[in-house]
Amino acid sequence: MQPVSRRLAFLATVTAILAAPLPALAAGGSPIVFEWSGYEDPALHPAYNAKYAEPPEFAFFGDEDEAFEKMRAGFKADVAHPCAQNVVKWREAGLLQPLDPARIAGWKDINPGIMAMKNLATDDAGNAWFMPFDWGNTALIYRTDKVTPEEAKSLKIFADPKYKGRVTIGDNVDDAYALAALVIGLRDWTKMTDEQFKQASDFLREVHKNVRLYWTDSTDINQAFGNGEIDLAWAWNETVTSLKKEGIPLEMNRDTEEGLSTWVCGYVLLKDAPDSIDRAYDFLSARNAPEVSDYMVTTFGYGHANAKGMGAIDPAVLTEKGYANVDQFLDKTLFQSPLPNELKQKMIAEFEKIKAGY
Repeated sequence: MQPVSRRLAFLATVTAILAAPLPALAAGGSPIVFEWSGYEDPALHPAYNAKYAEPPEFAFFGDEDEAFEKMRAGFKADVAHPCAQNVVKWREAGLLQPLDPARIAGWKDINPGIMAMKNLATDDAGNAWFMPFDWGNTALIYRTDKVTPEEAKSLKIFADPKYKGRVTIGDNVDDAYALAALVIGLRDWTKMTDEQFKQASDFLREVHKNVRLYWTDSTDINQAFGNGEIDLAWAWNETVTSLKKEGIPLEMNRDTEEGLSTWVCGYVLLKDAPDSIDRAYDFLSARNAPEVSDYMVTTFGYGHANAKGMGAIDPAVLTEKGYANVDQFLDKTLFQSPLPNELKQKMIAEFEKIKAGY
């Protein structure tokens, strides 16, 4: 179940949509969106709601490796929502078809820094494969009534025996190895050596001794913090944004000694998409619309890739959510950029052993 504030926003939006006159139904079915839980929120695509009587259809995945295997096994959808580090892998596996930027409203308004990430939005031949949508951080989150700011200065706290049974990190190989890479002093994980891989894996084994649960979505981590089961989390901005509204004393430290991780996620067009291509592009345009930016920042705590929309947000809100001076933490961040396939497969195999206690 979603946090109360998100449920209320969802219900308010649905009520407004139901109360409005229904637009005419266009030819073709609704697009199927392969998505993270929580992103089905209709307030993230209001222009689509205004144009079509039927909402998009959503199917959900817990992590991108699960999504990848499901699609390779034959699951069909129109668009999907992977993060940057997996786009090349999905493309090379033949799961994607190029995007037509001319059919996505506001394509030129997407943050130029994000668009410049190598081999991400476009390839060397100029083909577009990825529409950046949301970006944020994976960082140290702690209960301020249980952990002091001094204790929360280092990511090594996750392996401190004092917090045995009081820690959660994601059941997500990318976030896990981003944490471990930072702790061993590595900010470009694409160049991880065999020795560094061992050091990172050894750290995750120490963290495993303290882990109460490996969270898979916001419901897991929000309930664990809300029930007082955990004191520390390696998690995303949304956790702090939603739980602070419920009165839980949390802080995200983006300025630990080792740094933090920054990720970019967005949408791709699947190769074997059914016959909803027009609506798929309308959905992408609606998600990229500048009016989505404020809702993304205030409700989810994430940045929106549309620079025009972000530029229109109240500076006080951006300061509160940590987006007023992004350059302040960029020099201490590990970008979750695409990994060499061999290294990614090693991480997946090793992380499964670590979670199993080996």
